[in-house]
Parts: sequence; C-alpha cells; structure tokens
Amino acid sequence: MAAYYDASETRDPFEREAELFTRLPDFLRRAAAEAPGLASWLSNVDFAAVRTRGNLARLPVLRKSELLERQRADPPFGGFVPASHLKGSRLFMSPGPLWEAQPPGADPWGAARAFFAAGVRPGDIVHNAFAYHMTPGGFVLDEGARAFGCAVFPAGTGNTDMQVEAASHLRPAVYCGTPDYLKVMLDRAEEMGRPLTSFKRGLVSGGALFPSLREEYAGRGVSVYQCYATAEFGVIAYETCDEDGAPLPGMVLNEDLIVEIVRPGSDEPVPDGEVGEIVVTGFNPAYPLVRLGTGDLSAILPGQSPCGRTNRRIKGWMGRADQRTKIKGMFVDPRQVAELLRRHRELARARLVVTRRNESDSMALHVEPANGAMIDREAVAASLRDITKLGGAVEVASPGTLPNDGKVIADERQYAG
Repeated sequence: MAAYYDASETRDPFEREAELFTRLPDFLRRAAAEAPGLASWLSNVDFAAVRTRGNLARLPVLRKSELLERQRADPPFGGFVPASHLKGSRLFMSPGPLWEAQPPGADPWGAARAFFAAGVRPGDIVHNAFAYHMTPGGFVLDEGARAFGCAVFPAGTGNTDMQVEAASHLRPAVYCGTPDYLKVMLDRAEEMGRPLTSFKRGLVSGGALFPSLREEYAGRGVSVYQCYATAEFGVIAYETCDEDGAPLPGMVLNEDLIVEIVRPGSDEPVPDGEVGEIVVTGFNPAYPLVRLGTGDLSAILPGQSPCGRTNRRIKGWMGRADQRTKIKGMFVDPRQVAELLRRHRELARARLVVTRRNESDSMALHVEPANGAMIDREAVAASLRDITKLGGAVEVASPGTLPNDGKVIADERQYAG
C-alpha cells in the first residue's frame, strides 16, 4: 500500500517553495484582470515582483471583516468571484454572511489528502455528517472523498436516530464531521441497541479534537484524526500518523497553498514557533484570495514530520485571533450578538461565554437588564437560536457585573493537554 497520496507530498521543500512562487505572479495577474474586487484590493501592486515570501508579506492582509464589508458594498462577492467561473458552480453562504463559490475540478478543496493520511482508502464508505445546507462544509469533504474513490452517504447534521439507522444498514468504515457528533451518534446507537461497530476511522474538523475525546474514540475502536479547513480554501492542513496509527505532532500543510503566520491585527509574519493568525494565499481561479486572514491562531512547528511528508506543519487550531468564534462547527460573530441586543431593548449588555460540557461545546448568553427591565429568558434564548442557529442558556447578571473588557464573545474552552 502506498505510503503517500502522491509524490508531491515528499518533494524537496525548496522545490515546492520555488514552484509556488513561480506560479504566483502570473496567477495574480490573471486573477486581477478577471476579479475587479481583487484588483482594487491590490491596486498599485507589481505582481511580477511577488516571487518570494518576503515580497508577499508586503501585501496587505485581507481580513474577513474587510471582505464582509466589500461583499455588502458590491454584492454578492465584492468583486472577488469572476463571472466567468459561476457557470455550473455551487454558491454558498457561510455565517457572517460571507458568500463563496465552489472551485473547479475534482476534489476542489483538497480533502483527499486528509482522508488518505487518516487511513481511508478507495472503496471505503464514508458517513459525512458535515452540513450540506447553505455552507460548503459537507461538500468540501464529500467532493474529496468521492474523487478519492470512496462512496459517501450525505448524512448532513441532525436527525441522529435516522443517522444511526442509516449507518447500521450501510456499515460505513469512516465517519467525517465535527469531533463531538461522532460521540452523539455512538452513544445514541448504544441506547438504541444498534452499536456502530463498523466505524474504524474518523476525519473531523470544525472544532478542537480534545485528547480525552480522541482517547475515548480509540477505546471504542475508532481511530480519529483531524484536519483544519475553511470555507474559502478547503483543507489547509491535516494530521498524519506513524506506522502504528498514533497521531504525529501538528498538522501538515496541504499542497498548492501558501500559508503564513502573522501577528494578529497586523500584516507582519512572526518567527516560526510564535503563535499568530493563519493567513492563506490560494490558487483558486473561481475565488482568488490573497493573504486572507482566517482569524484562527496557530504556529509553525520546526522541522519536518516524522511521517516523511516534507511540507511545513502548523501546531493545529489554537483558538481565534478575534472574537468570531467557532462553536459546534459554526461561526458566531460579534455582529450576531449586536443583532440580538437590537431585538431586545430590555438588554443593556450581553456576553456570550463558550465552554465545554460533557465533551461537547456549550454556550451561555450572560445579559444585564436595561434600567431595571424584566427579561424573558425564553424569548432571548429563542432569538439566540434564530440568529446563531445554535442553542444556548441565558443567564441574567446584575447591572454592572459583566466584565468591562470589550468582549462580547468569551471563549473559555481549554485546548491544552
């Protein structure tokens, strides 16, 4: 059995770097000619000179808040999606809302490598529990698995009893979805008397795979690995393992992407090993994004992976560089908390607190009443679900007791050890 997905994974690192930056100037020139939004963002840039990381670092980082404003000013894509690439494409709306277009070709988001590294092989049946509704999450993994030669059951999210029923009939070897939901399925299957013993591999994303949860899955016979992916670029990095299947440190960067780690709030790359914001440049002609700040934190690991892949590694997802927070695979933005306050004038302040409970993400909205007003917790909770598409408790605090630190979303989950 082949040790690697293809020969590009073991290229000389200098060869990979030279190939990426040889391609980049012409890609930028052609993309700017077709995408006026990109041309406007990179006005006065000499594309022919962008041939090294140092030159790339002189370009401004495009953060999602800026992209969001540009899409609002010039809907739907802010001029970043060439009209010539819309024919026959899928269009998506991610939380924000941010609009995206599907890249062309088979495995357009580069997910097949992550499946291969997780031990999945052609012919395996994949139970895909990522959302197919509006956002690209389900399609990112679906397209990669099918291009790789797997059969995919597009389960989507929710309807756990039906998902257990389907899995008990199809007997898939592979689960992909958020880290938490596999436990929900396995626990429910036990309750229903239909244990899902066919699952042997898992590829998860959309949240942190905590060590305790990975160990629980291993104890139930499922080897679970994680990948780091975004709607704009697909799979950016993925875990690998040793010959015994034990996960190796960090995540290997995907091919055909240029990844930088910059100081949050700046355009400046940080030294290897220092935590900063993940910034990505891709080669997708349907959605050409240059130095897009993901809002996620990580750091470059020194050296190469013991697995033999030669691309650089990141430590993995280490939290958010801003307050836009991923909860159960969905982003929640400070703008959404502001929308809730606009709906409920009886609230003076609100702070969304994210924690972990029973190996699952949990959120609670802490609110202060305005001028002694009465607060209907159920009404506020209903608005929270309507706006964020996630459920959460509502806790009423005394006036003036919420921290005065500017945070409207406080992520109190622990990601170490």
